[in-house]
Amino acid sequence: MAPSRGIKPLARSLHTTLENHKGAVNVARYSKGSASYILTGGQDRAVRLWNANLGTEIKAFTAHGYEILSISVSQDNAKFASSGGDRSVFLWDVAAGVTTRRLAGHMGKINVVEFNEDASVVASGSFDSTVRLWDLRAQTRQAIQVLEEARDAVQTIHVGPTFIITGSVDGHVRTYDLRMGELRSDFIGHPVTSVIPTQDNQTYLVSTLDSHIRLMDCSTGKMLNDFTGHVNESYRCRACFGHGEATVICGDEKGQVWAWDLVDAKIMQPNPPPKVHSKLITWIEHHPTEAGEMITASADGTVKVWRYPDNA
Repeated sequence: MAPSRGIKPLARSLHTTLENHKGAVNVARYSKGSASYILTGGQDRAVRLWNANLGTEIKAFTAHGYEILSISVSQDNAKFASSGGDRSVFLWDVAAGVTTRRLAGHMGKINVVEFNEDASVVASGSFDSTVRLWDLRAQTRQAIQVLEEARDAVQTIHVGPTFIITGSVDGHVRTYDLRMGELRSDFIGHPVTSVIPTQDNQTYLVSTLDSHIRLMDCSTGKMLNDFTGHVNESYRCRACFGHGEATVICGDEKGQVWAWDLVDAKIMQPNPPPKVHSKLITWIEHHPTEAGEMITASADGTVKVWRYPDNA
């Protein structure tokens, strides 16, 4: 497709439905780069690897004893980390299909895991209100650092090159500057469910349990834009940027997928959007390189791959 000057519409044509999970699907992550593979995790304690083009399951990774809440994929796609009710971070070898390490130390379920750029460190955020950093090159099984500033469950983490951003149920987004040893805390005022920075790290998108998604200035903590219309009051529903960071997209508790223009915060058509899942949408993620593809995961047990009609 030739690039257009205008904002691309949202990919709303259903390409395929991934439906081998039993129970809610909590997370769906694309593999890195242009490859079309998806890892999903859910209530059935399994991580499943899918071919997004064919809609087929390639492999199931089963070692968790509790539901899976988070997955992070390394840049080379050779390994991934997963976490959930087990209170341990599981590290996996994709080709072998086995766990290579389990990192224990949290006192509650682990809501989120995230690798750094070269997957030498993994960060985990827990119901116990702490973030733990694990050096995967070290022999020690202990966390190299524990961040204890949050006053309630940590729901989301972003690991940048020199900083870590966390979002907590206590209503704060905390940015840890690892080089300067400084912490900045932005009080959003409502439980934070996801934080996604822009690629230039100048702004970040934060979704909260008051049915708002806000665009915030990283350096000042000021709100630049506010996106509303969706319903998100009780559950973790992830918001993210669309292709080229020109739009904001979010699934909500009614099973609808909303999209807004990043600049003027106007809801993109159709408004209201159609219901595409029978239960709440737990996760939404845009393809890292493909303009016309995204995935949604839902408590209805399915993951759906969406494309433009002309590259379906």
